[in-house]
Formats: sequence, C-alpha cells, structure tokens
Amino acid sequence: MANPKELKVTLVKSRHGRLKSHKACVAGLGLRKINQTVTVKDTPENRGMINRVSYLVSVEEA
Repeated sequence: MANPKELKVTLVKSRHGRLKSHKACVAGLGLRKINQTVTVKDTPENRGMINRVSYLVSVEEA
C-alpha cells in the first residue's frame, strides 16, 4: 500500500480576530505562529480544514 500524500501548510495571516471555527481549524492543523509550516496527511478532513481557512494559509505538496 502506497504512503498517503502529504501537504505542507504554512500560516501566512494572523488568526487574531477570526471566527471561532476558523481559529479551531488553524489549531487543528497544528499551526500556532505566522510563517510556521507543518506537514499534514492529505485526507478529506484536513482538506476541509484547509479549504475553510484558505485565506489564512498557503499549501504545497510535500
């Protein structure tokens, strides 16, 4: 079985003043600071969180 693909997600805008659910999505992705980059698995759950906060993050394939 092939390894699932991974995505590199970087927080490029502040979470301050955002909707509570959007802050929760950013935290769920493991992001805390601006310009922090994390690697997450490419799952429908993670894609949904990324889509919701797409205006705060940048994404590239790892």
